[in-house]
Amino acid sequence: MLVTEMLKLAPSAEQAASLLATMRACNAAADRAAEVAFAHRSANKMAVQKLVYADLRASFGLSAQMAIRSIAKACEAYKRDKKIKPTFRELGAIAYDQRILTWKGRDAVSILTLSGRTIVPVVYQGRWLATSGATMRGQADLIYRDGAFYLAAVIDVPEPPQGPEPDEWLGVDLGIVNLATDSTGEAHSGKGVRAVRRRNARLQAKGTKSAKRLLKKRRRAESRFTRNVNHVISKKLVGKAEDTRSGIALEDLEGIRDRVTVRKAQRADLHSWGFHQLRAFVTYKAALAGVPVRLVDPRDTSRTCHRCGHCDKRNRPTRDDFSCLGCGFAGPADHNAAINIARRGADGRAVSHAADDAA
Repeated sequence: MLVTEMLKLAPSAEQAASLLATMRACNAAADRAAEVAFAHRSANKMAVQKLVYADLRASFGLSAQMAIRSIAKACEAYKRDKKIKPTFRELGAIAYDQRILTWKGRDAVSILTLSGRTIVPVVYQGRWLATSGATMRGQADLIYRDGAFYLAAVIDVPEPPQGPEPDEWLGVDLGIVNLATDSTGEAHSGKGVRAVRRRNARLQAKGTKSAKRLLKKRRRAESRFTRNVNHVISKKLVGKAEDTRSGIALEDLEGIRDRVTVRKAQRADLHSWGFHQLRAFVTYKAALAGVPVRLVDPRDTSRTCHRCGHCDKRNRPTRDDFSCLGCGFAGPADHNAAINIARRGADGRAVSHAADDAA
């Protein structure tokens, strides 16, 4: 399995200055290449390279491969939206491939700069680099963030062999109020995530200078917090499934934002809902633990009684409550849905894209 790891570098002051100069030159070269691509309405790397390659090398002092990587960055950005001319931040991430970056064991990396090769220590190797059998793959991105340098490296981690088909499945109902509720009844609240988003939304709506300063100070904090919450939840779900030798059944919610309608007050919550990230975290953690994951059809899981099978929209009078009109069973709505999802995982119910309640 391929995973991306953020590896922290510890360059000397001289190395840091050289890396920053290299990043500025590469991004300025990418800007120049983007101008040419936009003017000629071409996202073809070879065509743009013929037009701008010599100029980039002469103007910015780049090596041959750095010039090629800058052209590739510009063409890939232009290809995504040909209506606008791409521009790049002065210290935006730059890509290094195997020609201009080589590893010296696992605790140092030889990286090309404008002033030549330099060997930079890796002070944080992440979780996966130290895994037995793990190997580096493809290119790595050099990132400068909050005064520190990182390499976003792709690492190939061996997966454990899959065991036999599990007899039990842990159903997981994904939502906005409760980010995840499993079929054992354990719920993981999204209250903290929503509070952070709404606090930042209020600041953004103010539009004052002080509000903008505070938002700048908190930049990336919201996404880091959400990411951490999703990591914690996914780790607990996979650990529970591993301990009970169960598989994990998840709702397939692809396209749900286009299929469901909510009140205006709930639109921000729906469109900032990180269910895809949570599902991705569960999937890769489960693969590394040897736990099978199955996506199931979410249709009517929140409206069907897991005891008698009666399905009716009125079975769910409120978001939190389930009360079956058929047999009288009552309980938390998310738990009931998670049990239905677990059963669909066990019987291998085919995935479809039918809508269900997002909250």
